[in-house]
Amino acid sequence: MVMQAWGIRLYALILAIVGLVLTIGGFQLARLGGSLYYLPAGLALVASALLLFRKRREGAIIYLIVLFMTIVWAVWEAGLNGWLLMPRLVAPLALGLVLLIPGFTRALAGPRLIGLPLTALIALGSVLLGVGLHQLNPSPADPIYRAGITEPSNGGQEMQAFGDGTGDWEVWGKNQGGSRFSPLDEITPDNVANLEVAWTYRVGADPDGNMRRLSVTPLKIDSTIFLCNNWNDVIALDAETGKQKWRSASNARIDPFGSCRGVAYYEVPDGVGHCAKRIITATVDSRLIAVDAADGKRCAAFGVDGAVSLLKGMGEVRRSYYLVDSAPVIVRGNIVIGGRVIDNQYWGEPSGVIRAFDAVTGRFSWAFDVGRLDYQGEPGDGEVYTHSTPNSWAPMSADEQLGLIYAPLGNATNDYYSGRRRPFDNRFSSSTVAIDAETGKLRWSFQTLRKDVWDFDVPAQPTLVDFPAPDGTMQRALVQPTKRGEIFVLDRATGKPIHKVIDQQAPTNGQAPGEKLSPTQPYAVGMPSLAGPKLRESDMWGISPLDQMWCRIEYRKSRYEGPLTPPGLTTSIQYPGPAGGINWGSVTVDTDRNILVANGTRMASRVRLLDREEANRQGLEPFDPEGTKKFAGAGPQEGAPYAVDMKWFFSPLQIPCISPPFGIIAGIDLTSGKLIWSKPLGTADNSGPFGKSLPLPITVGVPSTGGPMTTRSGLTFIAATQESHFRAFDTRTGKLLWDTKLPAGGHAIPMTYKSPESGRQFVVVAASGFSALRSKEGDYIVAYALPEK
Repeated sequence: MVMQAWGIRLYALILAIVGLVLTIGGFQLARLGGSLYYLPAGLALVASALLLFRKRREGAIIYLIVLFMTIVWAVWEAGLNGWLLMPRLVAPLALGLVLLIPGFTRALAGPRLIGLPLTALIALGSVLLGVGLHQLNPSPADPIYRAGITEPSNGGQEMQAFGDGTGDWEVWGKNQGGSRFSPLDEITPDNVANLEVAWTYRVGADPDGNMRRLSVTPLKIDSTIFLCNNWNDVIALDAETGKQKWRSASNARIDPFGSCRGVAYYEVPDGVGHCAKRIITATVDSRLIAVDAADGKRCAAFGVDGAVSLLKGMGEVRRSYYLVDSAPVIVRGNIVIGGRVIDNQYWGEPSGVIRAFDAVTGRFSWAFDVGRLDYQGEPGDGEVYTHSTPNSWAPMSADEQLGLIYAPLGNATNDYYSGRRRPFDNRFSSSTVAIDAETGKLRWSFQTLRKDVWDFDVPAQPTLVDFPAPDGTMQRALVQPTKRGEIFVLDRATGKPIHKVIDQQAPTNGQAPGEKLSPTQPYAVGMPSLAGPKLRESDMWGISPLDQMWCRIEYRKSRYEGPLTPPGLTTSIQYPGPAGGINWGSVTVDTDRNILVANGTRMASRVRLLDREEANRQGLEPFDPEGTKKFAGAGPQEGAPYAVDMKWFFSPLQIPCISPPFGIIAGIDLTSGKLIWSKPLGTADNSGPFGKSLPLPITVGVPSTGGPMTTRSGLTFIAATQESHFRAFDTRTGKLLWDTKLPAGGHAIPMTYKSPESGRQFVVVAASGFSALRSKEGDYIVAYALPEK
């Protein structure tokens, strides 16, 4: 059968359109100093299309030559990495298959085409030639491998989990040190594949009828599970069945950004009667509430009718501009809380003050205000805590023995411009601080990033562990993960680095007028980085040569000098983007095996500062939850010379412009600081162009929000990914052992406990989705266990 002339001409028209786009884009890319492949390839396709339109077989020959050269070029740039080859080769090969249709070639006039065997042989030769060229120009090593790969070793000594070693989960991070390591071992690498749903609890919609993200990690004390929803109702469930025991309404005003990651549990020393055991929650409308652990009723002697206002001394606080979403920390009888403000809105946002309140009475104990380090009291009449200071929105840790609170601090407002920051802002932005738990005085501080203008807050709970030093003594360590992907390991008594930290040159070209950034920045070279390699043009991605070429052009048009390229009045690329790296899900440490496990996101953003004239022209104003203005990528930064426009670096098809993986999980030997294993985390099961989901269960590595948890049996549990999966890995090797689909996105940290009724071990995770990751929404708390015997 001979193909009709209209079919040949339609094919030629498609080739002509593709060729013209490649020619125009290829010329622009070449002019910017980019790849020279696209321009000649586009011209050759146009020539091929013209000949095929005239039904000349020479057009097919030209296309085959272009295809063979494309194979050589693609393998030279990408090696044999399937994800990198996809946008370079899938579309050209698909178009080339048409030429193998016998009816197509018989309809053409001119010299005969080579046979299929010879075509395959030339294609194989093209691959081999590309491999050879790739070996002469290999891709740079991923920084995650810079410390080498090793077998875990503990030098003959085990680490020590900081805090309790029981099967209960009495503190948000399992213990005050946030190890997220459980001593339970009923569920093992050999039987984890047998896990099944034991019970499910539905939290329900909020009073406005909406599903809101559940990021809670429940507590388990005795026979009861305690959790909060995102408007701070406190809920008690039966640990064996998941049935509700009681629910205490907070009556909190719903907040569009409200979140509750967890509650705190406290037993009053020598306490008896009502509220001797109590649950503490900090609400999205800025209150501290205490309820009885047995019945959920308010503790009348705590504050006023069981509640303490957190707005005292804060001055003017617009709705949504100050709230607490991390679980309170209780140490030496004090409840310690920080707070969160909205990024990039205006100079003068509420203070980042950290405060302590008596866990029995709710009375104010002390304040840590970086603007007034010498004063730990409340502001006097007409005074307020220092506004616009670095805030501690992320979870904190505590060392009861040392009497210290460890608080991760964000950067001071405005996030993308430091010109208005004061000396104390510059000293404490993006730092970890140790605060005396009884007095509120500063003990030490360690800055992970100087003059942070990338929104690289320190987002993660510091993890406290004790591990063996080379001389055989035990080191009291603090592990601080960062959005940059750097992991700093410090002595928690002094703040001095345990694993090596050095200063390296940092780019300053292109910074905005009035900005003066640090020429050097600290790097934790004694630990692997989860940041991802420095981007190159050949790392640009897409699903076809066309959108990949677009990404290459935008890469070349943007300023990029590697990590920490400063934002300015021209577009720059930030990688990792402001979501991390490692975010609030932090890390877990298996203290039996000395292994730290962390998940990291690898997404790039494009940033441009807008002068006030342009910001006004675009109508940028601070977010008003009562108004119609949407909270989007552009931040007004009112009160600073510049607004900021931050967008994720996506192609016109809404596909990431950088190549996979977009998310990873890794195991690191915490004693030696060497990488044990790493792999992409997540599949393309909920990804696709234009934000549409395509069910492609192929491992690619996807963005994640949430974190991991480890157990004594050698398992690492993690949900976190946008495709709503819940997984278990072998902590020692990284081997995937169990993978199940959740009813919604599990953007929380899982926990585990032993039921006193049946003696079974349960693993629990919240699953409610997250709109920013386009994961499926819901309102579930899901518990898994092995089948009952």
